[in-house]
Formats: sequence, structure tokens, C-alpha cells
Amino acid sequence: MAVLSVSGLSVSRLRLLPSARGLRRGCRAPPPREVQASGTARVCGSLRRRRSSTEHRLRYRHGTSLRRGRARPPARRPRAPPATGTAAARNLALRAGPAAGTASAAHGGAAPSPLEPPPARPRRRGRAMLPWGPALRAAGLLRSAAPRRAPCGPDLPRFLRGAAAAVPGPGPQPESQPGSFPGTGKVYLETYGCQMNVNDTEVAWAILQKNGYTRTKELDEADVILLVTCSVREKAEQAIWNRLQHLKALKAQRQRARLPLRIGILGCMAERLKEEILHREKLVDIVAGPDAYRDLPRLLAVAESGQQAANVLLSLDETYADILPVQTSAGGTTAFVSIMRGCDNMCSYCIVPFTRGRERSRPIASILQEVRMLSDQGVKEVTLLGQNVNSFRDMSVVQFQSAAAPVLSRGFSTIYKAKPGGLRFAHLLDQVSRIDPEMRIRFTSPHPKDFPDEVLQLIQERPNICKQLHLPAQSGSTRVLEAMRRGYTREAYLELVHHVRDSIPGVSLSSDFIAGFCGETEEDHQQTVSLLQEVRYNIGFLFAYSMRQKTRAYHRLQDDVPAAIKKRRLEELIAVFREEAARANKAMVGQSQLVLVEGPSKRSASELCGRNDGNIKVIFPDAEIEDAAGCKALVRAQPGDYVLVKVTSASSQTLKGVLLCRTTLSRSAACR
Repeated sequence: MAVLSVSGLSVSRLRLLPSARGLRRGCRAPPPREVQASGTARVCGSLRRRRSSTEHRLRYRHGTSLRRGRARPPARRPRAPPATGTAAARNLALRAGPAAGTASAAHGGAAPSPLEPPPARPRRRGRAMLPWGPALRAAGLLRSAAPRRAPCGPDLPRFLRGAAAAVPGPGPQPESQPGSFPGTGKVYLETYGCQMNVNDTEVAWAILQKNGYTRTKELDEADVILLVTCSVREKAEQAIWNRLQHLKALKAQRQRARLPLRIGILGCMAERLKEEILHREKLVDIVAGPDAYRDLPRLLAVAESGQQAANVLLSLDETYADILPVQTSAGGTTAFVSIMRGCDNMCSYCIVPFTRGRERSRPIASILQEVRMLSDQGVKEVTLLGQNVNSFRDMSVVQFQSAAAPVLSRGFSTIYKAKPGGLRFAHLLDQVSRIDPEMRIRFTSPHPKDFPDEVLQLIQERPNICKQLHLPAQSGSTRVLEAMRRGYTREAYLELVHHVRDSIPGVSLSSDFIAGFCGETEEDHQQTVSLLQEVRYNIGFLFAYSMRQKTRAYHRLQDDVPAAIKKRRLEELIAVFREEAARANKAMVGQSQLVLVEGPSKRSASELCGRNDGNIKVIFPDAEIEDAAGCKALVRAQPGDYVLVKVTSASSQTLKGVLLCRTTLSRSAACR
């Protein structure tokens, strides 16, 4: 039986039955041979295998070549039979069947004239006319003759040609319309990695919800388990492999109880390790890359039939602009809004361009619609997301398609040509900040090259745009930065830092650093240490280098820093960062900070936690306070409230203080 499915979307197999000729001779049947198949539809038919020295060609009963898709002429001039007694003669007799004997008798045993048309063959009835029928029935491969059945449709060649014409060529698959693959199961979602994966989880759930699936927070209740994965570092991938081992036991338990359980891997790891996931862990039923979430209902429908299914096609234009994500935490005070996907920077260490594709920006109109919806739901803080968020470029508005390309930060460069046209990040930030004056706006993750003065000025002027910037440095050594293809030097980066602090007084800075990149010397490491000391970041994300396949570093550089040295250098960077961050945070002691309440503290039920404008966590007592609006009644702060907190102590990670009053963002800005 042959099962053909969309190439790159579902994993199926083509099983060839043993040759009937071998069974007729009494030979031992060879084991079934499995051939990977891909196509456009499910096709069932009887197959015969014909072997040549260079390839296997599949020919069907109607004389069609699957390899070439051409039919043979309807009639052929018969060739002269070989000498009697040879194997070829026996095979010819086998193919001719009883009709051959009839024709020979009619001609007195002589071969028909080549000028005469071949004699008509009597129509066979079922399988009774096959000379090897008894042998097949004895082997259990052929049932007894059944009553004659009506034709069931076009022949196999026509069906294949029609199905191939109906399937689009390479590229993103069309969206599954809501209800086209209805589901009734309960879905359990787990998210690993960055904020983009949090947003992807909400997009995937919105798509599944429209197709009839329900959500569960209990793993044991789930009919479908989906893991939204990260592939930036090896440690992140190892966490998924470990989780799959746990789920293997759960799936085996379900199989014994005859309760179906489908497991799927979504996101960056699915894109990077699609084949390994399907072959190494047989329990995985579906694999979907970051641009294939629209196809989830169809993939789950395929998996329900017992097949593995995958779609990891990257798109040049998929932004999920028409899908409003369903917030995974009901009643939450913060939300993420994706404004662009992919990255064109091609840093030598980074896997993102290979797992999330090229840069493409979402239309501003759809972003504003989503932010308004979140404002109506009571969300008080929105973070604009993208792999290179401040490179935003909306080309959907025709009159802006010829606009000049923006100027890069001084001393910065790119590996690609300047991209003219489109509405830029400054315009988007301006429009988003106008929607709700009581809603905070953040954005991450930017690239230092894309900070024009209009963006910095807008941040300084608007009270609801947080005075916090992420400036990923990665290294303090110009030589290492060049190997990383970052497009700037240490000196250019420091000049940008000074310009940002001059433009936005009191700004909070965060950064990323990699320890032990290819070829990093001890001197390079010390330059990174000195950069941490000079800039004094408030927040840091530091990691040891983990080489990723497909990246430029994997093909061009050597991962020559031993793991022990990477670990030691990382520990030194963390120690220096914490020391400098503690100094920066202690400068806030005695000051009043505007804090957005997020909920109870994890360490104490009698305390609340929130974040200030600089995205630093603030802990304070859960006590009754006055309202700055002038109400005499005492109130308790609730999630989503803005409160003023006087800082009494600080560490490298958190601030602690006492509550002063409840207020609003606008009122607090007016009192500054």
C-alpha cells in the first residue's frame, strides 16, 4: 500500500509487497522494503517493482511511469518469443496468461504476424484468472474472489496528475480555515526560552482555539502536549530532550490504556532539528517551525491517523498579523506584542536567522489594533517584540515605500545594503504610546546600530515609554566583535552609551554578553570585564558560548576555548556585573520609584512585587495605603495599580522599599 503526503509536511512510508513472481516459484519472500515517499495525496493501489542497475522505477498496471508521469502507447507490436524453455519465455507466458495459449492454438502454434493487430484478450474476472492466485491466497496476501464492484474513480495516473496540479509549489502553506480541521481534544502548552516564544504560544493557542480545541493546565488531562522550544543555546535544547524522556513514560502509559496522546515540538528547535526529533524520539507526532503555526490543526489531524507530520517551511512574509493572540495568563497586567519576525544581521554566533528566517515587519495597523484590544482588557504594560525590534520597517503603506533609509548609529555598519522605504520604528513607537497614557510601553530586543535621535527623543518626552534600553554588547573586545560580525567597535559602542545617557537622563541599561567565543584570549576577556565596570549596567544576561550548527562560526571558526575556561570567565563576568549593578541600584536608595504592581512576592505572602520604570524588580509590604486622588479611605494595592515606593535597600537584582500611596502614570509624570 502506498501513502503519499505533502512533501515536507507529513512523514509517511511506501511499502512494497514481495514479488508475486518469487512466490509463484516457491522462493522465500524477501523482507518488505520501505522507501521514503512524498507527494500530494493518499493513494492505495497494487504495485509491481521493477529493478534496474541505477534506479527503482515504479510502474503501475496501466502502464504509467511514476518517475516520468507519462503513459505508454495503448498498443504495441509484439516481439518474437524467445526460444522455448528459457526463463524469458516462461516470464512472457506468465505475463500473457491464458490468452496467450488461446492465440497460439488459433494460429496452429505459430507466432502471430507482425502486421496483424494483437488478438483481443478476454476480460478477467476478479483475481481468479491470475495464475499465481492460489499461492498468494496460501500466503495470506490475497483474499478470495469478491463480487464485482463498481468503478471507484479515475485511474491512478490521472489521480496523481490531478492531485499534483492542485498542490502549490514550494513556499508557505495556505492557512487552515477555522473549522476545516476541527479538533475536540484538550491542549497542554509549555513554553521555553525568550519572550518571542511566549508570544508564539499565544498565537498557536489562538489558532487551535478557533478550530475547537480547549486548553488545560493539567498535564494528565491533555490529549495534545505542545512544547514551544528554544534553540539559541545547547542547554536550552537539552532541557527539551530531558522533558521528552519524561513524556515518553506518560505516552506509554496512555497507549496501554488505549488513550491517544499526541506530542508536538514547536518553535526554533523544531526548525533546527526536525529530522533528529522525528527519528530520535519516536514519541513525537508533530513538528512545526515558527512560521507554520497556521498549519497546526492539519498537522494534528494527520497525527490523529497515526502518522508523524511536520511543517518547518520558513516564510518571507508570515507575521501572523491577522491573528490576535489569546493571552495565556488571564487577568495579567503585562503582555507581549510581536511587531516583526526574523533577523538579517547574520552575526557569526547566532542561529536566529536560520530558525526564524529573514526580517519582515508586521503592518502598523494590525499592531495598533492589538494594543488597543489589550488596553480594553486592562493590560497596563506592553512590550513590543522582535529579534531586531528597532529595525522595524512597515512596507504596507504605499506612500512611504520610497522613503529614505535611516542613518545608523555613529560608527556602526551592517553586512547588508541600506533598506529604503517604509514606516520606521520611531513612527510605530509614537503611535503605540498615544493609545493609552496609562499603559507602559517597552521594546526588546534592539540592535545598537538602530538608535536614531528621534527614537531617543521620543523616549525622553513620553512618560509612558519606559526609560530603559537594552544595548547588547556581546563582548568588550574590538577583535572579538569583528569575529562576531557585530558591525561596531568597542569605542563606537561606548560613544553610543554616552549619547544615550545624555539624551535620556536616569536611563536604565541592560546588555547581553558571551564568554569564551571562538579565539577569545585572556586579554579579550579582560576588555569585556572593563566594559562591564565602565558602563555599570542595571540588568545583564551573560552566557558561555555554545556553538550552533549552520552559523558562520560553525563553518569558519574554531570553538577553541576549553569548557573549563569558558565557565571560569563566565563566573568572573557574573561577579563583576553583580558588583557594578549593586552599586547602580544603591544609588536609588532614598528615592521614590513608580512601580507597577504585578502580584504577591514569591518569597513572602505578606509582600507584593512589581517593576519600576527601569524594569528592576521592587519588593514592598502588602499594606493599606492612601490614594493620591484625595480619597480618605485606605486601600490595598492590586495587580495593575501604580504605586509610589520609597526605596530603603538595594541589591544587584532587586530594590526593597515602603509604600507611599497609590497613583496613576499621568499623575506621577505631572509631579516630576
